[in-house]
Amino acid sequence: MSLAFLHSHDCPEPHADAIWGVAWTAADTSISISADGSIKQWLASSGQPHPPNAQFPSPHTLGLVSLSVSPDGQRAMYNSIEGLTSLWDLGTGEVVGKYESYARTTDDAEPSWSISLNPKNETYASCGRSGNVFIRSAQQGNFGERLSALSSGRHKFGMHCSHSPDGRRIAMSSETGQIYVFDLETSSLSTTFTSHAMSVRSLAWSPDCSLLLSASEDKRLALHDVRVAPGGTVASFTGHSSWVLSVDISPDGRLGLSGSADKTIKVWDIAARAAVSTVQDTGEVWSVSWRPKPPALGSVGAFVTGGEDGLVRWWGSAGSGGL
Repeated sequence: MSLAFLHSHDCPEPHADAIWGVAWTAADTSISISADGSIKQWLASSGQPHPPNAQFPSPHTLGLVSLSVSPDGQRAMYNSIEGLTSLWDLGTGEVVGKYESYARTTDDAEPSWSISLNPKNETYASCGRSGNVFIRSAQQGNFGERLSALSSGRHKFGMHCSHSPDGRRIAMSSETGQIYVFDLETSSLSTTFTSHAMSVRSLAWSPDCSLLLSASEDKRLALHDVRVAPGGTVASFTGHSSWVLSVDISPDGRLGLSGSADKTIKVWDIAARAAVSTVQDTGEVWSVSWRPKPPALGSVGAFVTGGEDGLVRWWGSAGSGGL
């Protein structure tokens, strides 16, 4: 198995500002959101806009900060810096849902910062300044309607939320380093992790939903076993020299992936608890995403990144014969 990764190609039309989110979809396209307010879709194999001559949703006046894609690659949800949540149908190219979370409709209303589409596509989660997770409708008739609230018990800004692949749990990280895991079937807080000393920017679940990998401003990644409560922190990954901004886990569950403000991308062997590849980029790497398709025999797969220079970049493992 090769653990070297080679730059494959870039998108031909970069965003005008930093890319704050990327996702490689099951349809073998990639979605990117930017500080310039735009969202775009690319054909992963070539980096060209997809579909050709596509009219992407009109750029927002403010930056887009959070992105979540459905498991089938047919829908993308994105959120602006002030809390406008939109749902984009990737098949028709239409924006089929919008919700202004900043519009005060109740006394405890708050703008959404991070959003996560439930894998079942019926609901989505959002978090922000209160440190709570709100479950909202993802249906067109009542898109954005609040269905329930999950309390972390602490009034700390929610930096990132992410559903487990089976849709039964939601994890949220805070500005002060805590990670909360909620059971959606019982609407209760099941586990709290205190693995980091600073803000946790990104979370990623393993495919079997047993492990949670976190990326923090304390320059570390931490691996948590959600089946063990309390505690459950099983490993710490060090090697980045600045904030770790984004994290993902490969579809076979063996490798971790991280992007950092130190301008590098690292691939981690989860079992060995060690970095097995370091890729130098040109600027801060704000977002990383593995290709969801299982890698070919003898390959460790491919991934996509987005960063400060506005370019979407695709990377493939050496010897894989391309993406």
